[in-house]
Amino acid sequence: MEKREKLYEGKAKKLYATDNPDILWVEYMNQATAGNGAKKEQIEGKGRLNNRITSVIFNELHYRGISSHFVKQISETEQLNRHLTMFPLEIICRNIAAGSFAKRYGIEEGTVLSRPVVEFCLKDDALGDPFINSDDLIALNIATSDQLDLIRAKAREINHALTAMFADIDVTLVDFKIEMGTTADGTIMLADEVTPDTCRLWDKAKTSADHIEHLDKDLFRRDLGSIIPAYEEILARLEKLNASHTLTD
Repeated sequence: MEKREKLYEGKAKKLYATDNPDILWVEYMNQATAGNGAKKEQIEGKGRLNNRITSVIFNELHYRGISSHFVKQISETEQLNRHLTMFPLEIICRNIAAGSFAKRYGIEEGTVLSRPVVEFCLKDDALGDPFINSDDLIALNIATSDQLDLIRAKAREINHALTAMFADIDVTLVDFKIEMGTTADGTIMLADEVTPDTCRLWDKAKTSADHIEHLDKDLFRRDLGSIIPAYEEILARLEKLNASHTLTD
């Protein structure tokens, strides 16, 4: 496969065309950001870890019946993905109150929600990725009612699979942010990445009523310490899980 011109550079990844119009070449960067890019830092090893973590997670999701744009990992920091037409949406699923959700509603962080919540934010850095509801999305022709029903259903299915996967490695999935897009035939599919950058992950064994052991980007957001040991811990547990499935297949 031949890597061609750069199509896009975001906060954490660069996307390149290839000689196959249906395949993108993705490079994970060492940059960490928070607050819509207000806080920014280069962290050695972050790109390598996120590339490997999301590769293992997409393989695990495939094992659990969830399809995605992921094709394969091709280097320490690069992978190939299917080229989808993306919805300009951040799709957020919450199991436990944390972050902006806890602040918005004045709920104590760590409160388990009575049911998972699916939220949408418009993916637009200039506007600060604002919260957006279903009626807005339909009125702005961003998605149809039928597409939104499918997106919600898929988000809940992905949440179920991810929650079980992380439970298998003694990690609590608090919330996560994903993106979706459509294939040429209109099939809606999981895209972007699933990493500790996009998930809130708490160590079950070390989290208690008065202490949260973060294994995610909140370490960077909140100046709680280096993200690298936490990401390495997540990767080690995931690879052990992935190896156990490979051996039993």
